[in-house]
Amino acid sequence: MGNITIHRAVDTGLRRGGASFSGGALVCECTTNPVKVRVNSDIAHNHACGCTKCWKPDGATFSVVAVAPTESVEIRKNGQKLAVVDPSALIQRHACKRCGVHMYGPVERDHPFKGLAFLHPERFEEDGWAPPGFAAFVSSIIESGFDPSNMDAIRARLKEVGLEPFDCLSPSLMDYIATWTAKKNGVLT
Repeated sequence: MGNITIHRAVDTGLRRGGASFSGGALVCECTTNPVKVRVNSDIAHNHACGCTKCWKPDGATFSVVAVAPTESVEIRKNGQKLAVVDPSALIQRHACKRCGVHMYGPVERDHPFKGLAFLHPERFEEDGWAPPGFAAFVSSIIESGFDPSNMDAIRARLKEVGLEPFDCLSPSLMDYIATWTAKKNGVLT
């Protein structure tokens, strides 16, 4: 199963994060005047994502995406190169107009993830960030053209590298969303 490509941060084995990781600089792929975004905090909920909205590096079947508090994200260099990919989307993905890398994506609407920014930790210049802990929206890779007959193999490969595959988010994140919604609707206090 080693010939099934997930993402370069996953395919060679999940590396351990550093206990003292407190953020770093995300850099796009441009070799001249790259966009640099500083994240002044650790990341959370890092996962392999099969959705069709997340940026994926060349050759990757999944993205690797995590969140950090939006307030900890600041553009440091060449912010004029950033544009929002889809202004109607929940996640306002700011991508480099030249290379296409999604640098950060804040959630600004009323939502359980409001106040969080999605980012791709493999773009950090620094090492030590937490590795992915699960795989989300696995079936969505079919929407990108992945052969449906190979889904059992992709799920087996995800499990082989230590990522539990889900066709939504992890159960703890789904519980968080449902709890937030129930409280908002007055069902829970």
